[in-house]
Amino acid sequence: MSVKKITTNTLLKMKANGEKISMLTAYDFSFARLFDDAGIDILLVGDSASNVMAGNETTLPITLEQMIYHAQCVVKGVERSFVVVDLPFGSYQSNSEIALASAIKIMKETGAHAIKLEGGEEVAESIKRIVSAGIPVMGHLGLTPQSINKFGSYVVRAKEDAEAEKLKRDSVILEQAGCFGIVLEKIPAILAKEVTENINIPTIGIGAGKYCDGQVLVMHDMLGINSEFKPRFIRQYLNLEKLIKEAASQYIADVKSSDFPNEQESY
Repeated sequence: MSVKKITTNTLLKMKANGEKISMLTAYDFSFARLFDDAGIDILLVGDSASNVMAGNETTLPITLEQMIYHAQCVVKGVERSFVVVDLPFGSYQSNSEIALASAIKIMKETGAHAIKLEGGEEVAESIKRIVSAGIPVMGHLGLTPQSINKFGSYVVRAKEDAEAEKLKRDSVILEQAGCFGIVLEKIPAILAKEVTENINIPTIGIGAGKYCDGQVLVMHDMLGINSEFKPRFIRQYLNLEKLIKEAASQYIADVKSSDFPNEQESY
């Protein structure tokens, strides 16, 4: 589907037409512009910025203000892609009024197109309130990294029947609450298939198999910038870590040997 600007309506049509949706994270202007030029459908300003940009062990420390900064940078690099911003931990869990205030702040200050939040039935009231204010909401089920202290590890979720049934119920609840799409993270592929076929809004998988309506990866994982993190669901398309280190080493050597700058590189 060739469109000038991706919208929630575009994404719903893509699901209906069986066209897969591509999604990547981005945190700055330069990468956002590159991904947008490449034709990515959705750019997620993920709270994974806490890990890959700030060096934290979890997504929990990142603040609403920091998410807004990253989103402002990304939006400036985009012409076609649909930009979704994560509501960070602590900015929506306490009650729906705070959730709405956080969502409004992001939309007003960044120019992004939607927000994303984690959880099922327990956040349905907040979703309804945010959607009623005219703000598109993407849900997130399965492994929800903001709940890492409750889960205790980043293992695959919903392998047991009870958790799988709750996830299926939650997906319907999120659709009814007004979500335009749902990220499914680290759940069995067959469960993701059931959920995808049972709801009318797109599912975006990360470690959830091939039956989702689309896929998302963290850009650092896809580009091979942090090679120490290699779960099985990641496909690495480049080894930027190696290329960047080689380039930096060559630059250092050229500076040390007075090879750089040469006469052509001088005024």
